[in-house]
Amino acid sequence: YGPAVMTTVYDFSAPDLYGRDVPLSDFKNQVLLIVNTASHCGFTPQYAGLNELHKELGPRGFSVLAFPCNQFGEQEPGDPATIERFCRTIYDIRFPIFAKIEVNGGSAHPLYRWLKREKRGVLGTSSIKWNFTKFLVDRDGNVVRRMGSIVKPNAIRPRIEKLLAD
Repeated sequence: YGPAVMTTVYDFSAPDLYGRDVPLSDFKNQVLLIVNTASHCGFTPQYAGLNELHKELGPRGFSVLAFPCNQFGEQEPGDPATIERFCRTIYDIRFPIFAKIEVNGGSAHPLYRWLKREKRGVLGTSSIKWNFTKFLVDRDGNVVRRMGSIVKPNAIRPRIEKLLAD
């Protein structure tokens, strides 16, 4: 019985919109904001703020990682080409968009099962409540904060900047 292996975000991989497996270790030493997204949600305009954070803080070692999900009100019904067209055309998204996944239930992606274990939600719940739930990850791959849908990207900026400075 050796010491328990510490898991970090870098131990996971996920398919991108084209089905290519992307190891999250590709983002090693970056501060990450992992977000479950949807194109037809009241919070969809947050794409603009997320993109702004990504463009402005990216050169300092920050990235947004978007995980489209259709589990909340079926607000992400599109196929990969539709999702990409929407994100690039409407919001000029420059951050990585992964393939559509599930974040809750038996078919939840392993990354999301881990994220939910690392940082519980309101009143200790683990399930994701809605689109645009955000997980802030430090440069070492540890989840440092979980934020709900109503938290606007710009409100997270000071926390991101602090992690970038550390």
